Formats: sequence, structure tokens, C-alpha cells
Amino acid sequence: MKLKSCRILFCCFVALFGIQNLCAQNLKLWYNKPAEIWNEALPLGNGRLGAMVFGDPAIERLQLNEETIWAGSPNSNAHGKALVALPKVRQLIFDGKYAEAQALATSDIRSQTNNGMPYQTFGSVYISFPGHQNYTHYYRDLNIENATAKVQYTVDGVEYTREILSAFQDDVIAVKLSANKPGMITCNVFMNSPFDKTKTTTEGNQVTLAGVTSTVEGQKGKVKFQGRMAPKHKGGTASVKNGIISFNKVDEAVIYISIATNFVNYKDISADYVAKSKDFLDKAIPKDFETIKSAHTQYYQKFFNRVSLDLGKSKVANDPTDERIQKFSKQFDPELAALYFQFGRYLLISCSQPGGQPANLQGIWNDMLFPPWESKYTMNINAEMNYWPSELTNLSEMHEPFIQLAREVAETGKETAKVMYNARGWVLHHNTDIWRITGPIDMAASGMWPTGGAWVCQDLWERYLYTADKKYLEEIYPIMKGAAQFFLDFMIKDPNSGYLVVVPSNSPENTHGGEDGKSTITAGTTMDNQLIFDLFTNIIRATKILDEKTDFTKELETALAKMAPMQIGKYGQLQEWLTDWDDPEDHHRHVSHLYGLFPSNQISPFRTPALFQAAKTSLKYRGDESTGWSMGWKVNLWARLLDGNHAYKLLQDQLHLVTADQRKGGGTYPNMLDAHQPFQIDGNFGCTAGFAEMLMQSHEEAIHLLPALPDVWKSGSIKGIKSRGGYEIDMEWKNNKVSVLKITASQDGNCRLRLASTLKGKGLKKARGKNDNPFFYAVEVKKPIISKKAEIEKLKLPKYNEYDVAMKAGKTYTFYGK
Repeated sequence: MKLKSCRILFCCFVALFGIQNLCAQNLKLWYNKPAEIWNEALPLGNGRLGAMVFGDPAIERLQLNEETIWAGSPNSNAHGKALVALPKVRQLIFDGKYAEAQALATSDIRSQTNNGMPYQTFGSVYISFPGHQNYTHYYRDLNIENATAKVQYTVDGVEYTREILSAFQDDVIAVKLSANKPGMITCNVFMNSPFDKTKTTTEGNQVTLAGVTSTVEGQKGKVKFQGRMAPKHKGGTASVKNGIISFNKVDEAVIYISIATNFVNYKDISADYVAKSKDFLDKAIPKDFETIKSAHTQYYQKFFNRVSLDLGKSKVANDPTDERIQKFSKQFDPELAALYFQFGRYLLISCSQPGGQPANLQGIWNDMLFPPWESKYTMNINAEMNYWPSELTNLSEMHEPFIQLAREVAETGKETAKVMYNARGWVLHHNTDIWRITGPIDMAASGMWPTGGAWVCQDLWERYLYTADKKYLEEIYPIMKGAAQFFLDFMIKDPNSGYLVVVPSNSPENTHGGEDGKSTITAGTTMDNQLIFDLFTNIIRATKILDEKTDFTKELETALAKMAPMQIGKYGQLQEWLTDWDDPEDHHRHVSHLYGLFPSNQISPFRTPALFQAAKTSLKYRGDESTGWSMGWKVNLWARLLDGNHAYKLLQDQLHLVTADQRKGGGTYPNMLDAHQPFQIDGNFGCTAGFAEMLMQSHEEAIHLLPALPDVWKSGSIKGIKSRGGYEIDMEWKNNKVSVLKITASQDGNCRLRLASTLKGKGLKKARGKNDNPFFYAVEVKKPIISKKAEIEKLKLPKYNEYDVAMKAGKTYTFYGK
């Protein structure tokens, strides 16, 4: 009864102060208490500057990040010792002496200098409000419709409001403090940082804090940074003294915060960070908060508003976000599901802007000097997963920082390929950092995986399929070719199987059943074969599209003919390794051998039904619950298996509340960030892509509509998502069938539609034969299992209707369900 009365009072407060639909806003995360820990704070970002907003009435904390504050300095971890050890390690692997091979690889092939540098926090800004410990009617939110945060509460009958944003256009963090009575804002503002030897100064009416990043593993920290604050106010007085900004009885206060470093690029740290920091602030100060907010919102919304998702309504949408997460698996809350999808898009816009750094393991949000896994770029899935939603959810511009990373590791990887392996082209192992190191790091369990370049190139290729940009393909073709040249030189014949294999390598980051069952190092893993198959076949296709006059494709075709096909093991599973070592009780978080199902398209219910069933068997053995990012991957895998109910079950597993006392397993923190644990942003991005994969797929010969729609989403709509070929799709469905479909074409061509229901509308023709559109393609799997009608029927798939539509660039075509 007491809880019910409190909610009635809160709703009265909402109505009294004119906050329209405060609780029921579909695009807000909101809470009725401040954040006590970091995983309850709310993330803001403009790509470069990140802020976590805690919302404590008495002492507000803004934990701050700048994307280039990394330990160490420009360096390469390539070394010649590996070249001597390589043939010995290979022979030990071929002899089945995996433990000995792993020990030698760890000592002689792994980096001899450093294992990559950590991404580091700047520090925090604190705003202290005397007498605000006793507050009522508390509310805070993150509005992902306009990328702002708000805090509201009452003290002694006065209503206080804070608005915070990380401005896209003006490149500062802006904080506005106000009250509903004049002269009520009194507070002190200061900065601090966990770095040693930082220096705080007062320069006129500005406060600065400067420092230098950490020295790690002998790599001297040389990234210099400076944060700077300046006040504006109406009424009352403001002073700046001893590194503290003080407001006294003002009507309204605004604080602008800038941060800059000396980073120019991965090999140049010569920028004037003091001048940059001052310039950001000096340009912002003449503008009022509303002007900065307006420009910020306008810029942000031109990306965010491209896509909308409606999965239905429910009464629980009025509850605080953390309560809804806690109850998601037990109650129907389609608006929370849609919010989670859009939150992933919000995060990508906020942490990956053109011209900046790509999203790292935590996006840009990190409160530590030495975060878990150093918040680096883990290239055996996590960094790529960050960008799964970029093209699909109409955020192609956000993909650009990752494309730039590919250009840069393709340069630094040339030295590593030559020095360590005497190979042409370039190589990238399982991890890199802001300095674009490309040598193997960490223990051999993960570090001996040399196939990061192939996965990066698959990401490059996918962007071409979505954009149909031939000029872009011309730019990335040399990168893809360089990656392929490395593997042509690096792969050797396995004397046991006779296949051409990548060795040493591993199936990230899993141990196999050879020898003592404790080793990861091996040869010819399924994932490596799948990745190289994609790399080589994509280059062959790109060569034809670009009309390149070269014999290079013959080299690729010869190598492909010598590589192992995917294999089905004794348990009916898709084998993870060349040898049938799989264990049905293995619940490892990585499902690397299922790369061929997603994000690749080598496994299909229509072309390779036996492999399709084997992949499904493997996924069942692996189990559902895992770390957060792994469950995000599995949402996509079950969507590709055309099982929407199972994909939705994984979303329920992911959207369960992780509390401060939970120590393992995945899920979602109160602030909706993914729990690995700890926080990893790839889980958010993986699930966002998974939503779209459940509603539309375009990876083989057609746009497949509602391929994995769960029963709970009987009716809904999605607008603005993109398919391969550059088609933009608006779709409504009722009773699990498409009711309205609008497709806008970016180029001329044939668009094939696949769906379980039927359509009517101008231009539709029954599909016949293979689709001639180059952007919808079915890969020809090497030595495919023959697709017989009986095999496909065993999968018990619904009967699909296929239509062809001749489309013209720039035109929108509308169809209706019968």
C-alpha cells in the first residue's frame, strides 16, 4: 500500500510541473533514484567525449573520457624471434605435441615487448550542492531521442533541474543548472583525475587539469591531455579560485567542459593539446546552452531518426527502467525491447563518429586507468560485433572509424608479416590498440590467432554490399588483397590431413581435445577456413566488379581447392576443429565455428541443409546463457536459424538485471549497458543487430521479410532499416504477416523479396531462377553438401513466396499483404 501511495504522489508531481508523459516516453531510460555505482550511471557521448552521469542531488559526478587518452606511445611489437620459432611450433603441432607447441609459441612468437596499451579515463567533474542531501520527488533520465540527460528533484519546496549533454557540434560537455525559483543555485565545481602528477590551475575564469598517460610494460606514456572548465550564469555571482568554480545564489548556471590531447594519429602525438583544449572552450562560451543543445540535437537526430521500431504497447512502460529490466523475462514489455534496440543505435552514434576512433571494448565509457582487457580492440569477434548494426540499422557513417582502423592496421601489419613470418601483405592477430600494434599478444590461448585481417576484410566487404559504392570498393581492394597475400604465404600443407592450413592458430579462445585437452593452439580450425574462404571469394568477386586485369584470382582459386571443407562430426555437430574433438558438454562463450552461419552466409537452410542442421546442433550443445556479448551473438545465430522464439528467449536472457552482488554471467546493468561481466559494449551492439536480423535478412539471393519473428511480436512496424544492395525498408505486420511494405532503392536493379505470406502491388513478378542482382548472392561453399528437396523438407521450414521487382534508383515501391 505504501509503494502504491508513493507512485500516486510521483505521478501527481509529474502532472504538477508539466513534464509531459515523463514515465511513458518510449525513448527514455528513467529512474527514481540516483546512481550509486558506475553501472547505474547514464552514458553521454559525441564520439570523442564521453560522460557518465550519476545524478546525485548533493554531489553530482560526471565521469569523463576522451577517446585518445591511452597509455604508452607509438610503437610496433613485431620481432624477428618468431621467424626462428615458427617451423618448430608448426612441427610440434603436426606431431600432436600441443602443450609443447603452445609453450614455445608463448615464449618465442608472442610479443617480446608489450601486450598492447590500455584505454584510460580522464577523471571526473564534481558539482557539490550544500544542503541537497534531503530531497524528494527524484527523477533522472537519458533521453535517447535527443541525446541528453536530465536530473530533477525537490529540496525545501524548490524544484531543481540539471541538463547535461556531450555536444556533437560544439565538441564540449555542457551542463545547465536551474530551479523554479530565482537565486536558488549555489554550488561548487571541481575536477580530479586518478593519474599521478596531474596539475590543476586557474586561468582567469577557467579551471584546467593537465596530465600524461601511464607507462605500461616499458612503453612510456606520452599522451598529454588537458581538461578545461568555464562558467556562465544569470543572477547572483560566480567566482573561480584555487581550481574551483563557485556559484552563489544564481538563477541559472552553465558549465562548459573541454578535453584535448596531443594525439594526431597512431604515429604522431605532436598536437598542441593546450591550444586545442582552450579553442574548444573559447568557441563554446559565447553561445548559450539552448543554442548548443539545438545544434547538438539537430545533428544527432539526422542519424537516429532514420529508424523507428514499434513492437506493441503494454502497461508496464510507465515503470522505472531498472524495474522493467528486472521483470522483462516475466512480463510482456515490447516497448523495453524496442528501447533496447534503439539504445544500441544511440550508443553507436555516441561513441563512433566519422574522423574519430572506433568504438573500443567499452565504446568510450571507462572509469579506470587499467580497465578489464585494457578496453582494447579484440579482433576475434568483439570489435567486429561493435559494427554489426552500423549498415543494417542505417548508421553507415558510424562505420567509418572502423574502416579507418582497417586502413591503419593494413599499414602496420606489413612490418609484422615481413619481420615475424617473412610473408607478403599484412597480418593482424587477435588484438590491437590505438597504436595499431598487429603482433600476437597475451598467452597463446588467444594470441596465436593470426586471422584478424580476414575478419576485418569481411567487414569491409559487407559495407560495400550495403552501400553499392564502387569507388569505396576500389579503395578497399588493396587492403583485401594484402590480407590475402599474407595467407597465401603463411598457409602450409598439413602432413596429416593433406589440407592447406593456417598454423599456428586456435579457435578463439577455446581449448580442444588433443593431447591433454588443455591446449588451444592447433592447425586448420573451422573458423579460419571460413574466414579465408570469404576473403578469397570476395576478392574474386571484387576483381570481376572492378574489371581488374590480374592473375591473382587464379592463386586464390588454387588455394581454395586445397583447403578443408566444413565437416559434420560424430555428434551431428558442425566440427570446430579439423579433428573431431567437439564435446557436447562444452559451453564455451565463443562459438567461433558458427561464423559461417553468422555473420557470414556460408551455411543456409536452402543450399546446405545438412550443415544448417549441424550448426543448429552445435548451438544447442553450447547452451543459451553465457557472457553478455556471447548471448548477443547467439540472438543473431538463432535468427539465422529462422527460430524467432529461441532468438527472443536469448533476448530475455540478456535483458535480465545484473546487480552489484552478481559476480558472473551475462545480462544487463541498470543503465542498460551489457554485462560480460564486467561491462562490454559489444553485447549491446550484437543484440541491436539481432533485432534487425529477426525482422529482415538479406544475405542470400533475396530480402527475407520476417524470417524469425517471435510469436510475442504478432503486430508491429519497423522503418528505415537497410538491406544489402542499398535498399531502405519500411514494413508493418499484423498477425505475423506483412501488411504494408515500402522499399526505396538506391540503385537500379532487380530486388527479390522472400516471405511466408503473399503480397500484392504494382511491379511484382513471381521469382524465377537465380537472382541476377550482384548484391544478393549465395556463396558457393567448397564441396557443399548437396541440397536435396527431401533434406530441406526435414527442416520443417514454412513455404516461402518469392517475388522479383525491377527497381529504379531513388524511387519508393509500396506493396500490401493479401
